[in-house]
Formats: sequence, structure tokens, C-alpha cells
Amino acid sequence: MARARGKLKDPLLKLLQHPQADAFLESYLKTLPASEREGFTSFSAEHFCAEEEAANACAALVRDGVKMATCSMKYWYETEGLPMPAVGHLMVVLTWAGEPSSIIQVTEVSECRFREITAEWALAEGEGDRSLESWRRGHRAFFEKECEQIGMPFTEEVLLVQERFRVVHLGGC
Repeated sequence: MARARGKLKDPLLKLLQHPQADAFLESYLKTLPASEREGFTSFSAEHFCAEEEAANACAALVRDGVKMATCSMKYWYETEGLPMPAVGHLMVVLTWAGEPSSIIQVTEVSECRFREITAEWALAEGEGDRSLESWRRGHRAFFEKECEQIGMPFTEEVLLVQERFRVVHLGGC
């Protein structure tokens, strides 16, 4: 995923160092009462997936309310110094081209092993035919490729960080 993270500042300028995402986020935050707006302290602008077709498909699934969850290897947070996902975090969902598609708010964060993913989770991720079998095939291929790139063998014991989210704002793309 492409990552740009920021903390809320007053005034809301260049939060994410991504002009389109900054403007999109600011337009959403301005619709909220000040007391609610001040409660948000964590932001990012990212796209899902590591290739254009999948990233654009996921952005559309989020916009359509089909994709309500995602997961990633905990390895990245432990080794790359990335902040762990947190409830309340706002993410501007980008297309592969960097266009804001929607804004989501993280509602739940948990961890589990690849082998522990359930059919309910696969349905919430909203990809493929939304079945557990489809989730396992697609995500196994994705995580195997990630593991290969870092010289780590993939096993079903790999620890995943799971995020549930809700769409709080839709864009124009």
C-alpha cells in the first residue's frame, strides 16, 4: 500500500503531503462539528493492494459498501516502523492513480494467524466471490509474494493485523 500519514494540525493544511487527499480530507472534516473533528488525530492516504487493477477494484468495492475489512502482515509494522492500525483512524482510500475515492474510519483492530481466517472475515473483505476458499487462494498468493520479496517463507502461521472499517465520506471518482 502507498502510505502517507499525518497528525491533525490547526489549520488543516497538508496533513498527508498529498494535495488531492489533503483537500478531500479537509472537505470532509469541515462538515463535522468542531468537537467531533478535534477527536480525530490519525490520518493516512493509501491504496489497497500492490497492483493497479486490484487497487482500483478494492477502491470501488469500498465505495460500494462491499469491502468493509482488510488485513496485512504484522511483520510490516514490526520491521518497518509503521504505526499499528488504531480504532478511529481515518484513511483516504486512493485509486492506483492517487485519486481520492472515499474516506474510511477504522472501527476494530485485531490479530490472527492466516489459518484462522473465517468465512465471515472473507465475506467482510469483499474480494473475489467473497468465499473463504476465494479469500485463501487470493491472499495466499499475495502473502507468498510478499514473503518471497523479504526472504521469509510463507506459512499459515503468519500473523495478520485485521482492520474493520466503515465508509464515512464518498468522493467523486
